[in-house]
Amino acid sequence: MRAGDLLRQIDQRLLPLLSQAVARLGETSARSRVLAGTALLSVTAVLLTAVWAADDRPVGDPTVGEVTRVGVVDGDSVPGYLRAAAADLATLAEPAATPADGTYALVSLDSYLAPQGLDAVLGDVSVAAVFGRVPLPGRQTEIVRIPAQRVPEDVIAAMAEVAARKDREAADYRARVAATTGDAELRQLYASGAEVADAEAAAYRAGCACVYAAVVRAQPATLRAVASRRAVRAVDPAPEVHRLDRTVFTPPLPEQRDVVRPPADAALPEATPSPSASSPTASPSPTAVESSEPAPTVTESSPTPEQETPSAPPPTVTTSPDASGGRPVQPTQS
Repeated sequence: MRAGDLLRQIDQRLLPLLSQAVARLGETSARSRVLAGTALLSVTAVLLTAVWAADDRPVGDPTVGEVTRVGVVDGDSVPGYLRAAAADLATLAEPAATPADGTYALVSLDSYLAPQGLDAVLGDVSVAAVFGRVPLPGRQTEIVRIPAQRVPEDVIAAMAEVAARKDREAADYRARVAATTGDAELRQLYASGAEVADAEAAAYRAGCACVYAAVVRAQPATLRAVASRRAVRAVDPAPEVHRLDRTVFTPPLPEQRDVVRPPADAALPEATPSPSASSPTASPSPTAVESSEPAPTVTESSPTPEQETPSAPPPTVTTSPDASGGRPVQPTQS
């Protein structure tokens, strides 16, 4: 029975009795005592019902509205981040204080690897996702987050899906180039998008060396063993992560060596107008996004590393830092 229905029944049964008692108030001292007792019982019943209703409420998820960030952001010192990640890994609690299935960690690679090269690096850990991007020199390319439990099979299959999507993007851009007249910069923007999408489609279809990071889960000793491998740049443990759908991972790109800077695309004009509603689903200057959007409460996984040099105003997320100037479930942009 719902709390509201129970309270209404109590009112229907007790209020008439109280009204009659009040009407005869003062007739006898005995009746006064009955009235006082009835009133006390009514108050007690109401209080007990309120407590029962409060205890019966479903318990909400205390993590709602929270997003945990693991990795770097624009303006961060890359060497500082690597040192902080190494320090966190060295002090990571041993198994007695670690969940049975291990701790989540962000593994950043020193170079881009093909799917077949991942097994030698990640073969003994549980993989949740990998991050990839086609490293076209001087061009912005999309950062994709690929859910992958089987390596390399899931990565190869996902790359084929991304290639098909890039084919559609390229066709969309070419159609917009043909439909745009009188705006040379906008035509150049669309033409550049078509060119990049074509190159990305060809690379992913061929199983390119495009993977540069992974989200894994393992015990501390195993994570330290992964960190010692030649291809691994850093292992950033994130014991505070319990739900991947509320975590944003932003690993540094292999070519980011000093400070995470906003990207620049050598094929685009310096001041590029932002296409309005007529722009395709993915823009020529992609931005990386994660499985969940930033929420008011954010928990950082590592101490904010010191910044070595000032950087230009960062965009919302990272894309390719190949050109001077740089800073992530379904395939997404950066």
